[in-house]
Amino acid sequence: MRLRTGVARIVMWRGLTSRKSLGHAGLALLVAGLGVLAASILLSRLDLGTEALKLCMQISVAVAAGALFLAVMSTRRISEDRQQIAESEMRFRRAMADSAIGMAVVGLDGRIRETNPAFAAMLGYSREEIEALTFFQITHPDDLQIGRETMDDLKAGTVNSFHFEKRYLRKDGTPVWAHLAGSVIRDENSGRPLYLVSQIENIDARKQAEARIAEAETRWNFALAGAGQGVWDLDMRKGGTTYSSTWVKMLGYADGELDGDTDRWLTMIHPDDREIVAEADRAHLEGKTPFFEAEFRMRHKDGHWMWILDRGKAIERDEDGRLIRAIGSLTDITRRKEAEARLTVSAAMLADEKERLRVTLQSIGDAVICTDAANRVTFMNPVAEKLTGVAGGEALGKMLGHVYWAVDEETGHRIGVIRPAIGGLAPADQNSRAVLIRRDDTRCSIRQVVSPIINERNEFCGLVIVFQDFTDARALQRQLAHAAAHDALTGLANRSSFIRAMEELVGQARKDGTSGKGGGHQFMFIDLDHFKLVNDTGGHAAGDALLKRVAAAVRGVLGPEDIVARLGGDEFAVILKSGSAAGAKIAARSIIDSIGGLDFTWDGRPHVIGASIGLAAISANCGEVDEIIARADAACYAAKAAGRGCVCVAPEGEIVDGKAVPPEPLAAAS
Repeated sequence: MRLRTGVARIVMWRGLTSRKSLGHAGLALLVAGLGVLAASILLSRLDLGTEALKLCMQISVAVAAGALFLAVMSTRRISEDRQQIAESEMRFRRAMADSAIGMAVVGLDGRIRETNPAFAAMLGYSREEIEALTFFQITHPDDLQIGRETMDDLKAGTVNSFHFEKRYLRKDGTPVWAHLAGSVIRDENSGRPLYLVSQIENIDARKQAEARIAEAETRWNFALAGAGQGVWDLDMRKGGTTYSSTWVKMLGYADGELDGDTDRWLTMIHPDDREIVAEADRAHLEGKTPFFEAEFRMRHKDGHWMWILDRGKAIERDEDGRLIRAIGSLTDITRRKEAEARLTVSAAMLADEKERLRVTLQSIGDAVICTDAANRVTFMNPVAEKLTGVAGGEALGKMLGHVYWAVDEETGHRIGVIRPAIGGLAPADQNSRAVLIRRDDTRCSIRQVVSPIINERNEFCGLVIVFQDFTDARALQRQLAHAAAHDALTGLANRSSFIRAMEELVGQARKDGTSGKGGGHQFMFIDLDHFKLVNDTGGHAAGDALLKRVAAAVRGVLGPEDIVARLGGDEFAVILKSGSAAGAKIAARSIIDSIGGLDFTWDGRPHVIGASIGLAAISANCGEVDEIIARADAACYAAKAAGRGCVCVAPEGEIVDGKAVPPEPLAAAS
């Protein structure tokens, strides 16, 4: 028969005790009645008399009737007790089965004799599975000692009830916290412990919440300590203010040394800051501000001053609005205040430096434009306003292209302002052939330097463009360059620039492998006839005037791509950029005719001159420039020897003693 549990077992035990008492009384009366009856029968044989026998019989009947009555009463009481025991056991079983809290009956060996569904469900077992185990098998290994100590105390009779917390293991192996409360059931006569009745409450959610709260509190304390913050708690019920250990240590005090007096902190505030703090405190207490906040200096225990940020809020007031409790935080902001002081000094110095820079930029003769990283104009000095034709106030915030547009003087392409690559070097970009195009389409030659602005993090922050009006200098440069390459009298190419052009053409002919017969370039050496007579009769002024007329005549006959130069005195040279030897003869004849047809008069006296021309090809095998000129010069002398006013073509001959071998004279009459 299965063991009855809990309250039902206790009630059953007491019922059995009552029935035993009543049964013993009935049995005694029955034995007494039987004794009286036996005595009556014995006395009837002894002939004691009718009265005596009658008395004995009456006593026997009375005793027997009493015994019968007691037997009936005992039977009825036993039936009622059994019914009460059954009802009590049913109630206990229903309570155990329907209880939301786990319940279990455990033997002294730790085996689970009976449990309810709540306990089995808490651990993920069925009732049959869990009743086949012991409490030690389902207890967390770290908490086994708790159960063993309790069992030892119960066996020793030192305790009759118990309650403690420990971890069980679910069927899947995960731990669960539980609170146990129970008592030991003992034998009524011997007091020997029989088994334990336990109630097991699942407190895992509470334990996890406590762990989260503890973890959050630990993080909070670490955060406060790391941020240099402390907490104060003003509670009028407790009669004072308490401060966190973090804070009192920051002020150099020991734990609890500052607790108590609600006004002590005011005495530690710098005298110059007390009124500000008192005003902020009054404003919050009167409900004018949602919280109290003030920055002030507080004296450290060793005497130096610390800057404090104090923030607090009243969280409880009485019916009359008087403060009952307030909580707040104290933050050490000494470093921040020191940094702010340094920043204030730095800002003042920066402002001074900025003003000096502004005055400098306003005063210098160069134009300056500054932009930000997005290429928007942030600064223009007066010179930049003048050169661009845009006022500084109008330019600020505009894209650079709306204010400053520079193109290359030779190509006409816009000169872009390019930001440097990330992490790359950022040298200044200089350009001496830029042309600034203003809004009214007027142009100004400039020299510009574009410098990127890179901060300490190697980030691009903008540009500084410095430019100058270079119009006059550029014109002078062009004049000097033209004078260096052109004859001052005629404006034609001079000897040095002509030789450079010849060298380039000779080098290209060698590279291309061109021949003198099939095309390429032709060199023409021109020497004026009868020019010395003009100089002798009219003077050098007349000669110079005539040379100008000759240069214009030669230039007018040739094409724009052909090169014409004055080599010196009355000697001229021409490079025909394209054409054959036959074409070169035709061009030379045209030059001779043009010069011979000049109508030149000086001081009322007409002068007639002519020209003799020698031709030489510029080809891959023509030799050096000097050789080509020497051959053409020899051909020119041959033309003069042939009667002047004609053309001779130099053969590709040899140079002897620095002079070309004279060609055979060719008639070149018109």
